[in-house]
Amino acid sequence: MQNLVELLRDAAGSEAILEQESMKKHTTFRIGGPADVFAVPDSFEKAAKIIQICREQQQPFYVLGNGSNLLVSDQGYRGVVVQIYKNLSGIEVEGDILTAQAGAMLSVIAKKALAHSLTGFEFASGIPGTIGGAAVMNAGAYGGEMRDVLLEVTVLTRDGQIRTVPAQELRLGYRYSVIPENEWVVLGAKLQLQRGDYGQIKARMEELKERRVSKQPLELPSAGSTFKRPEGYFAGKLIMDAGLQGFSVGGAQVSEKHCGFVVNTGDATAAEVRALIAEVAARVKAQSGVTLEPEVKMLGEF
Repeated sequence: MQNLVELLRDAAGSEAILEQESMKKHTTFRIGGPADVFAVPDSFEKAAKIIQICREQQQPFYVLGNGSNLLVSDQGYRGVVVQIYKNLSGIEVEGDILTAQAGAMLSVIAKKALAHSLTGFEFASGIPGTIGGAAVMNAGAYGGEMRDVLLEVTVLTRDGQIRTVPAQELRLGYRYSVIPENEWVVLGAKLQLQRGDYGQIKARMEELKERRVSKQPLELPSAGSTFKRPEGYFAGKLIMDAGLQGFSVGGAQVSEKHCGFVVNTGDATAAEVRALIAEVAARVKAQSGVTLEPEVKMLGEF
């Protein structure tokens, strides 16, 4: 491992490579043990070099944004976490085309679109993730999805090439794209927006913010919606109907405010969250016959 660390520091600089970094600091769940190595490159060239070294050294790696849809094991991650976030978050607007680096937060992109009176991205203004992660999972909310506005993504391919991929080649579906199975790393995205009225765009963003604040447990750490929406159903409604509002395992709890969220009440472990998710899915299956599939990604050994 020390040889790997030295190689990474040579490639990205000593200040960009941390050892035994607690993942609690880097997930919205505020849960997770240490990553063996945590890399924070300040350029895509360095990010590409880090990933190349990991592949050459046959070391597992995981590309992280701001950790908004992730549960990390209490034991942490035996490999390299490469964070593409604040250091790589530039946004540019030309006409009605917005181009963002993968680490740009969706909320910041929405504000930039508003500043230029561009509409089409209001749905994402309250999603606590980056554009890179949003492209990977075709993130959406309130009737909008990334595929409604995504023109193309720039990716680092498995063999180290940088490639621009049109959105229609990503096979975007509900919380799905071909990006993970192709082992691509998203470096940036280009969005096609539309000219709109500043006041109407702002009003829509404020309306969605109010809906989030009033209905979602934003005051507690979580990973957002815990389960994917089953076709023809709403996960939160199924969980409520199963009598699980407020149900808890240790410090992990089904939110009393919105049953679609599992929250960390303060001292939850990853094992408790995992156990709660499994128990909720089992009880919903028994009560309604519907299978709930977690939307939250799990990293490390459970």
